[in-house]
Amino acid sequence: MKKPFSPFGELGLIEQIRRDFATTGSAVKLGIGDDCAILRPPSGCEVLVTTDFTLEGRHFRRDSHPPESVGHRCLARGLSDLAAMGATPLAAFLSLALPSTMLAEAAGRAWTTRFFNGLRALAELHAVPLAGGDTSESPGGKQALILADIVLIGSAPKGKALRRSGAFPGDALYVTGQLGGAAAELATLLGRRKRIINLKTTDDHPHLFPEPRLDVGEALLRRGLATACLDISDGLSTDLAHLCRASGVNAEIEQEALPIHPLAGKLDAQAALHAALHGGEDYELLFTAPSSVTMPSSLAGVPLTRIGTLKARRTAQPLMTLLAPDGSRTELKPGGWEHFSKPTKTEKKTPR
Repeated sequence: MKKPFSPFGELGLIEQIRRDFATTGSAVKLGIGDDCAILRPPSGCEVLVTTDFTLEGRHFRRDSHPPESVGHRCLARGLSDLAAMGATPLAAFLSLALPSTMLAEAAGRAWTTRFFNGLRALAELHAVPLAGGDTSESPGGKQALILADIVLIGSAPKGKALRRSGAFPGDALYVTGQLGGAAAELATLLGRRKRIINLKTTDDHPHLFPEPRLDVGEALLRRGLATACLDISDGLSTDLAHLCRASGVNAEIEQEALPIHPLAGKLDAQAALHAALHGGEDYELLFTAPSSVTMPSSLAGVPLTRIGTLKARRTAQPLMTLLAPDGSRTELKPGGWEHFSKPTKTEKKTPR
C-alpha cells in the first residue's frame, strides 16, 4: 500500500526540488519527473561524466559545517573535475540519503533546505540544471548519516578535452589561484568551540565555499594553452604525482614560486608550506604548457603562477623534486589525501 503524499516526506522533498531547480533553456530536454532525464549534447562535442561522494563524517561534519557549505561543496567537487578537462557543464544529478528523522523534525527540514540553497546558488552561478537523481532513507537508525552522490555531465569539443597524460619534458608547470587556504580554514573550523551561525558567503572561504575554475579550464582548452591538466583536490604533491605518472615525466617545484593563500600565510613557515604542498581541497587547476608559450598572468580573472618545470623521466631520479630557496633539492613525496591508506600516528580523522 502506497503511503499518502506528505509535504514533509520524500515526495514533498522531490516536488520542492523540482520547483526550485529550473531546467528551461538548458541542455536538459526532460528533467525531474520521469524515469530518466533526456539531454541534448551540443553538436560536435563529446560527453564527459564525473561522480563524487559527499559523506558525513568524511567530507563534512554536521556540527561544524554550515548546511549551505555542504551543498555548495557537494556540487563544487564535480564542477572542478569538469573544469580540469576544460568541459562545459550540461547537467547535474544528485542522489541523497537522509536519516529518517531529517524530514520529520523542523531542524532537519531546515538543514535540508539550507543544503539545497547552497547547492542551488552555485548551480545558478554556473547555469547547471539539476536534471534528476534519487532520494532514500540512510540506514543506521539514530546513528544514520547524510550521504550524497553528485553526478556531473559536461561537454567538450571532440578530441579536445584536457587530460593528465599530455605533458612533455620541458613543459612549464602552473597553478591557478592560491594554495593551502582550504587546509588552513579547515583547521580553524575544527578548532572552533562554537558552530558558525551567520557566514558571509561573499568572503573568501577556500574550504567552505571553494570556487571551481570552470572559466579558466574552458579558456585553457579554447586557446590551446595547456598540454595537460587536473584539479588539486587531494593536495598538490599527490595530484602532481598523478600527472607525472600519466605523462611519463618527472617534475621540479620551485618552493619560492608557490602562491600561498593568506590564511595559510598566517601559519608558521613550515606549516604554510605543508598546507600548500599537501593540504588538498583547494580545487585549483594544476596544468602544464610548453615553455615557449607566453602565458598570461591571469585567465578569467584568476591569477596563474608558474611553479616549476617537467623533466624527462629517469628511473634513478625522484618522481618529484622540491627546489628550496637556498638552491638545495629534496625529493617531494606525495603527502596529500588517499582513501584506504593507513593513517600515521600523527594524522587526525578530519573531513576531506
